[in-house]
Amino acid sequence: MVKKNNRVKTTSDIELQDRLVAINRTTKVTKGGRTFTFAAIVVVGDGKGIIGYGLGKANEVTTAIAKGVESAKKNLIKVPVHNGTIPHEQEAKFGGSRVYMKPATPGTGVKAGGAMRAVLESVGITDVICKSKGSSNPHNLVKATIAALDEMRSPQMVAHYRGISVEKVFKG
Repeated sequence: MVKKNNRVKTTSDIELQDRLVAINRTTKVTKGGRTFTFAAIVVVGDGKGIIGYGLGKANEVTTAIAKGVESAKKNLIKVPVHNGTIPHEQEAKFGGSRVYMKPATPGTGVKAGGAMRAVLESVGITDVICKSKGSSNPHNLVKATIAALDEMRSPQMVAHYRGISVEKVFKG
């Protein structure tokens, strides 16, 4: 299969909202005492199909979050959102985390766990059913969810590959 390029090149005209997924505190014990450092995983999205994630590490929480946001803005992707849900079922895996996503009818809401919910709500998906299996590590769950969203194909893409109209894609 041909790898499509869903990357977003510029962020100047996009209104991005950042969302904190998880903060991890680590401690280094030295002769002088304990030193705390923080790692923050952050998701940014415009609510209209653009999403990115980043990891920031610093000695303070606010600085770690700011670094995570800057990192997230550097790797944005475009996701096809069809009537507030995903176009088709999708599975993905990253590390020990596996995610499964299924489209849902309007009014269902986002049926997903913490890290997956943050990603799906940031991208602008309002109705979806999700299941995560394996590791519940938020870093791997975010990466697996974004990998699944990156593999999504819109009805227009499918029609283009098949050489037919979009209406015929929906009829089957």
